[in-house]
Amino acid sequence: QVQLVESGGGLVQAGGSLRLSCAASGSVFRIAFMGWYRQGPGNQRDLVASITSGGSTKYAASVKGRFTISRDNTKNTIYLQMNSLKPEDTAVYYCNVRTDDTYWGQGTQVTVSS
Repeated sequence: QVQLVESGGGLVQAGGSLRLSCAASGSVFRIAFMGWYRQGPGNQRDLVASITSGGSTKYAASVKGRFTISRDNTKNTIYLQMNSLKPEDTAVYYCNVRTDDTYWGQGTQVTVSS
């Protein structure tokens, strides 16, 4: 079992920045994949960024160059640094972790005002 606690969402003006955090506990040695998804109103949940246990990263085209995913293995935490935020980035952001199972964080709201 893996438990996830997210933090860092909020309200920001367009062009601003936020940093999301996701702290994992439990069977963290089994984690092979960690990522961030987001779900806007009426939309499906889409992958924003991911990082593997080896440190390889991937980004959705819409956030590439603006968002950075990173991980601190000593704290079993991943981060999503979001810069140059746009109103279309408004969504609930979810941390996702995969071992033999898939785990989701509780979600954190990010709202970008124009």
